Amino acid sequence: MGTHEVFNQSVPLEGHDAAALDLALREGVEREGAGVHLDDIGRVGRLAGDPDWIHNGELANQFPPVFKPFDRFGHRVDEVEYHPAYHDLMTVAVREGLAGGPWADDRPGAHVGRAAKFAIWTQVEAGHGCPISMTYSIVPALRAEPSLSDSWEPLLTSTAYDPTQGPAVGHKAGAIAGMAMTEKQGGSDVRANTTRAVATTTATGPGEEYALTGHKWFCSAPMSDLFLTLAYTDAGLSCFALPRWLPDGTRNGIEVQRLKDKLGNRSNASSEIELDGALARLVGDEGRGIPTILTMVNHTRLDCVIGVVGQMRAGFSQAIHHARHRSAFGKPLIDQPLMRNVLADLAVESEAATLLMTRLAGGYDRGEGAFTRIATAVGKYWVCKRAPVFAHEALECLGGAGYVEEAPMARLFRESPLNGIWEGSGNVICLDVLRAAARDPESVDALLAEIALAAGADPRLDRAVSDLHAELGDASDLEVRARRIVERAALVLQGSLLVRHAPTAVADAFCATRLAGDGGRAFGTLPPTSDLDAILERAWPR
Repeated sequence: MGTHEVFNQSVPLEGHDAAALDLALREGVEREGAGVHLDDIGRVGRLAGDPDWIHNGELANQFPPVFKPFDRFGHRVDEVEYHPAYHDLMTVAVREGLAGGPWADDRPGAHVGRAAKFAIWTQVEAGHGCPISMTYSIVPALRAEPSLSDSWEPLLTSTAYDPTQGPAVGHKAGAIAGMAMTEKQGGSDVRANTTRAVATTTATGPGEEYALTGHKWFCSAPMSDLFLTLAYTDAGLSCFALPRWLPDGTRNGIEVQRLKDKLGNRSNASSEIELDGALARLVGDEGRGIPTILTMVNHTRLDCVIGVVGQMRAGFSQAIHHARHRSAFGKPLIDQPLMRNVLADLAVESEAATLLMTRLAGGYDRGEGAFTRIATAVGKYWVCKRAPVFAHEALECLGGAGYVEEAPMARLFRESPLNGIWEGSGNVICLDVLRAAARDPESVDALLAEIALAAGADPRLDRAVSDLHAELGDASDLEVRARRIVERAALVLQGSLLVRHAPTAVADAFCATRLAGDGGRAFGTLPPTSDLDAILERAWPR
């Protein structure tokens, strides 16, 4: 008998339909009025389970982008080379409308449909989602300057991915966008930026050309065709649309200094850049750069929530798939009571995030500006905070087999902190919620009205809502209590959505553990009264 006989091992999770298995996502799509997109969502779901596309996601991370500052003759070229798998992933994402699609789609629920597809496709590979998100988010910001929007929006909303080098407008079938906001000395404190913008003619104001000089500590997707960035004019911090190529075919004054060596997100190039007289056009009024660029940031924050929803679903799927194919102590892991508790708890967390995501996206479809302004920030804070601990617990379900680079769990774990940092880390988000509440009380009213739709349905939720009202009514030490307030707001919003729309087993488990404290601090501490069978069968139908 040989010494190496392989048995009692799991098999790769592939050949499945990621959309058909995700009942909470599909129900959310229909509930938010986006049922017309279900066929498209199903197509992406089948691609996400295809072994070849799963392998492309692996390749894009195994062979990360390479920066080439010069060609072999010494000419400055500032190019980033990607593995072909990256371009293949981008092609699908753009073709399926994950970039600018919703802005050109007149079907109802376009933002919800796009959110569902993005949450599914990011399960294949998350890194290329960065330029996809930037392209989606830049469109409403550019609409502040019609002369820019008219020329760029058809390219940004195109379903054709065109990575060729050169001017975009008038030459390419589609365009990709990036963002360059932060600088070394300021980070999220963009008012500490030092980049300067000087008008190139006597004409100033929206749509006019300026020359930008300075540096950017983080420039997302440096091979993009167009960037939104911030620079100071005499009137204050202002927003600019910065093309990588000039209309005459020459490179703009943008030099890539280096690519960031990141913990995760390895397929995506993040860079440091220098601007040396780079030509850009003003978007919005001078001195109003932050409000202008926040139009873009609010949508990228939505994408942070979407990205985590996809990552949670990917981690849970791997964990329960493994548990159904691996035995320990005489029976399958899925039949071990404690493992069932862990998996059910993960399923509850995943569904809570999914319902919040689809509700937010529905708000963007319906133009619920007061609600989405504050609820997106609240959701971004909490869902992203849950991502690393969720990824760790899902990885642990595989034991040592999850803690090797061959397994998808390592990549998921490295990716898990990123959305919490992007578009404002935790403290920045919480302070932003306080600012929104102070400057736009209607946003708080809209959030509380949404939560109140579940009033009387569950006493644990009612008590938690009462506690939130007390927190909001106390004006003392608001900054010290900001995380506490935002966390409570997120939990009662999720609880309200679950009580109204999820099966009783899921809603009851959430309210018991997240609102009433009838659970521990780790996943897998659902009370014995929880209906684990119903939760698991819903989350991953056999």
